[in-house]
Amino acid sequence: MRGALKHRNFRLYFMGQGVSLIGTWMQQVAMTWLVYRLSGSGLLLGVVGFCSQIPSFFLAPLAGVYTDRWNLHRTIIATQTLALLQAAVLAVLALSGTAAVWHVVLLSIFMGTVMAFDVPARQSFLIQMVEGREELASAIGLNSSMFNGARLVGPAVAGFLIAATSEGVCFLLNALSYLAVLAALLAMRLAPREAAPPHPRVLRELREGFAYAFGFPPIREILLLLVVVNLAAIPLTLVLLPIFTKVILHGGPDTLGLLTASMGCGALLGALRLAFRKSVLGLGRQIAWAGALFGLGLIAFSFSTALWLSMPLLVISGFMLMMETAASNTVVQTIVDDAKRGRVMSFYAMAFFGVAPLGSLLAGGLAVRWGAPRVVQIAGAMCVVASALFALRLPVIREHVRPIYRRIGILPDVTSGIATVADCSVEEGE
Repeated sequence: MRGALKHRNFRLYFMGQGVSLIGTWMQQVAMTWLVYRLSGSGLLLGVVGFCSQIPSFFLAPLAGVYTDRWNLHRTIIATQTLALLQAAVLAVLALSGTAAVWHVVLLSIFMGTVMAFDVPARQSFLIQMVEGREELASAIGLNSSMFNGARLVGPAVAGFLIAATSEGVCFLLNALSYLAVLAALLAMRLAPREAAPPHPRVLRELREGFAYAFGFPPIREILLLLVVVNLAAIPLTLVLLPIFTKVILHGGPDTLGLLTASMGCGALLGALRLAFRKSVLGLGRQIAWAGALFGLGLIAFSFSTALWLSMPLLVISGFMLMMETAASNTVVQTIVDDAKRGRVMSFYAMAFFGVAPLGSLLAGGLAVRWGAPRVVQIAGAMCVVASALFALRLPVIREHVRPIYRRIGILPDVTSGIATVADCSVEEGE
């Protein structure tokens, strides 16, 4: 962890983004509770979740092309400023008592469009802040820890603030929190980047990025598993937890905050575990078993009718979810070609957020028909099956990853009998 934090730019980003993410999670809880309070509809929760994520599905690949072209620092300043404006508009509507569900839908579409460009830019910017791949795993682990530390604090604070005041206060505090990350970004000192060469046409770059990401088995298999896992995970947070809170556990916004924070607590522990790793070796097998255990955790949670049992089950689920997603991010960012990093991370963002709108809309509709517990059980079973298929593909993935690890110094470049021993050791570790 010291490796990433020794870089001044990353320290600034870590502190500023940490404050901003607490506000982001406060707004997320407040927004879902506002929609459910105004409508009482699980389907409308699914619609809002769909609208907040669907822009990433369509725009993320295009955003990745421009991420490889644009100045990442300036891009992130622009996207964070637009996010501040979205939170400020929500705050004005909620505090004035004029907020309606259609307002939330339109602002969710706007925010989803901003995030389609923000996520691949921020992911690609990590390697610039730590000035190379050496501390990249540490930076990703700390970045995930920051995200989930905020996920632990923000929802709990939001739940009690909503109960004591209103959703509008959470939106206002989120708008103010963006000032911290903007101040950190403006305070950075970055080395001048070489001028980019003339670019071919956008569609040609898009095709090149797609062919690279989905023609290379390690990246392809990781992205496909991420699609399934996030189809299960994101609708749970955005759509189904409010239903579990009110219908199954008979609670209010404070209960929703505790449930969301429980999942965030587990995710924080998982991210910290990754941040303390000294090597990326073994992450392939971790991706497989963590995805399967996440699915089993969801199934166990779906049968719980008591808060004291639901909270620890969500801690376990959050831990396994972070072990799977953060390990996937680390492996992808370690092996990806720098010239295509933005485009690959846009596909990562698409797998992480872009497919979630379909899951949110489907989960909201099925929850009305079958009930939230049955939907979570199906999602958990999907994760178990997909993780088992990924595990079967691990030998092929290792064959493609080992030459890259040797080239960048993660594995020693040895020959004859020594190579055989080293390969056996890697197989046991992975």
